[in-house]
Amino acid sequence: MTGLALDGIDVDAHSPETLAVFWAALLDREAAPGTGRDWCVLPPDRDGLRLRFVPTNVPKASQNRIHLDLTTASAPEMEATIVRVLRAGGRRADIGQGSEDPHEVLADPEGNEMCIIEPGNGFLRGTGVIGAVNCDGTHALGEFWSAALDWPLVWDEGEETAIQSPRGGAKITWSGTPLMPRQGRDRIRLALRVGNAAELSTACARLERLGARIASGDDPLPPGATSTTMTDPDGNEFTVRIALPR
Repeated sequence: MTGLALDGIDVDAHSPETLAVFWAALLDREAAPGTGRDWCVLPPDRDGLRLRFVPTNVPKASQNRIHLDLTTASAPEMEATIVRVLRAGGRRADIGQGSEDPHEVLADPEGNEMCIIEPGNGFLRGTGVIGAVNCDGTHALGEFWSAALDWPLVWDEGEETAIQSPRGGAKITWSGTPLMPRQGRDRIRLALRVGNAAELSTACARLERLGARIASGDDPLPPGATSTTMTDPDGNEFTVRIALPR
């Protein structure tokens, strides 16, 4: 096993700083400038998820294929979270949920969807504020990421899968087929990290053996590369990079 680990998610943003400040306040974390014009919401510890907001001029065209599920411990906390989102510039979102659904669907100031999960949800119990990175993807994708990260499948029912680090924390879930149509590049993408250049090359080769591909083709990594974009077996882009400072 290489030193490959989940770093977090990368989010395309018209205003990276605005979204970083919004999400940092919502998650009670610190927002900080990254490299270039990107901004990050820093994780509370080494195993936590980094949110990295990357500048783009491309408008959001459709529902994101990845969103965050945020947990709450009580009905008053759930309501307070909803109010906090709305007061900070977020809004309610309609993605086809029914009135009987116990969770609430909201969106950040640039329309990125999130679910505020009701208290007492057993599936996300003990995961932390970020309960899940909720993804659109096939059953095979859950198996791919389980092997890639060496995380066990903690849910495997029908087409639905979920994995979780042996150390706990947020789950990554896939809802199975049918998949949502893709309209342009996905605005939210998984990001992995390695410790150094040698690990980057080794990790990419291993991911290719599992079914991923270098996004620019099958060419080897150029000398001095610090990151690369790959696609998973469903065609979703993800980044593998040498660890950013924390």
